[in-house]
Amino acid sequence: MSSLLSKSSIYALRASLYMATLPPDEYVPVHDIAEKLGISFHFLAKILQALTHRGILKSFRGPHGGVALARPADDVSLNELIEAVDGQQRFEGCLMGLPGCGVEKPCPLHEQWEKTQASISAIFTCSTLGEQARRIKELDLRLH
Repeated sequence: MSSLLSKSSIYALRASLYMATLPPDEYVPVHDIAEKLGISFHFLAKILQALTHRGILKSFRGPHGGVALARPADDVSLNELIEAVDGQQRFEGCLMGLPGCGVEKPCPLHEQWEKTQASISAIFTCSTLGEQARRIKELDLRLH
């Protein structure tokens, strides 16, 4: 089954949500996150580097180093994570991949997709890491 999100966005969400379930300011080695979530270490390291560059994560080098959330989990929207790795245009564009699709020259699915895009975008914009971390703990939801 394919996803609306890229593999990079999915891994950014999973890793960040995992960190949000931990005590604040707890640094976690990247290899521990990769192992726990079943993600390639090198791929995850690149993704987490992008999140660090955007100020979503902070890193600490050394034998007890790792990454941690740079801000409170309630201050980080899921959309911020997606934008950090995939850019702002993630949910824009034609569902059928047709260039120039829009109000002037719509594809057969344009009207329905336009409404769905707005709903999907709202989910990620309104949801925070903190909110979702609480749900993970309360409902025993899975990240791997």
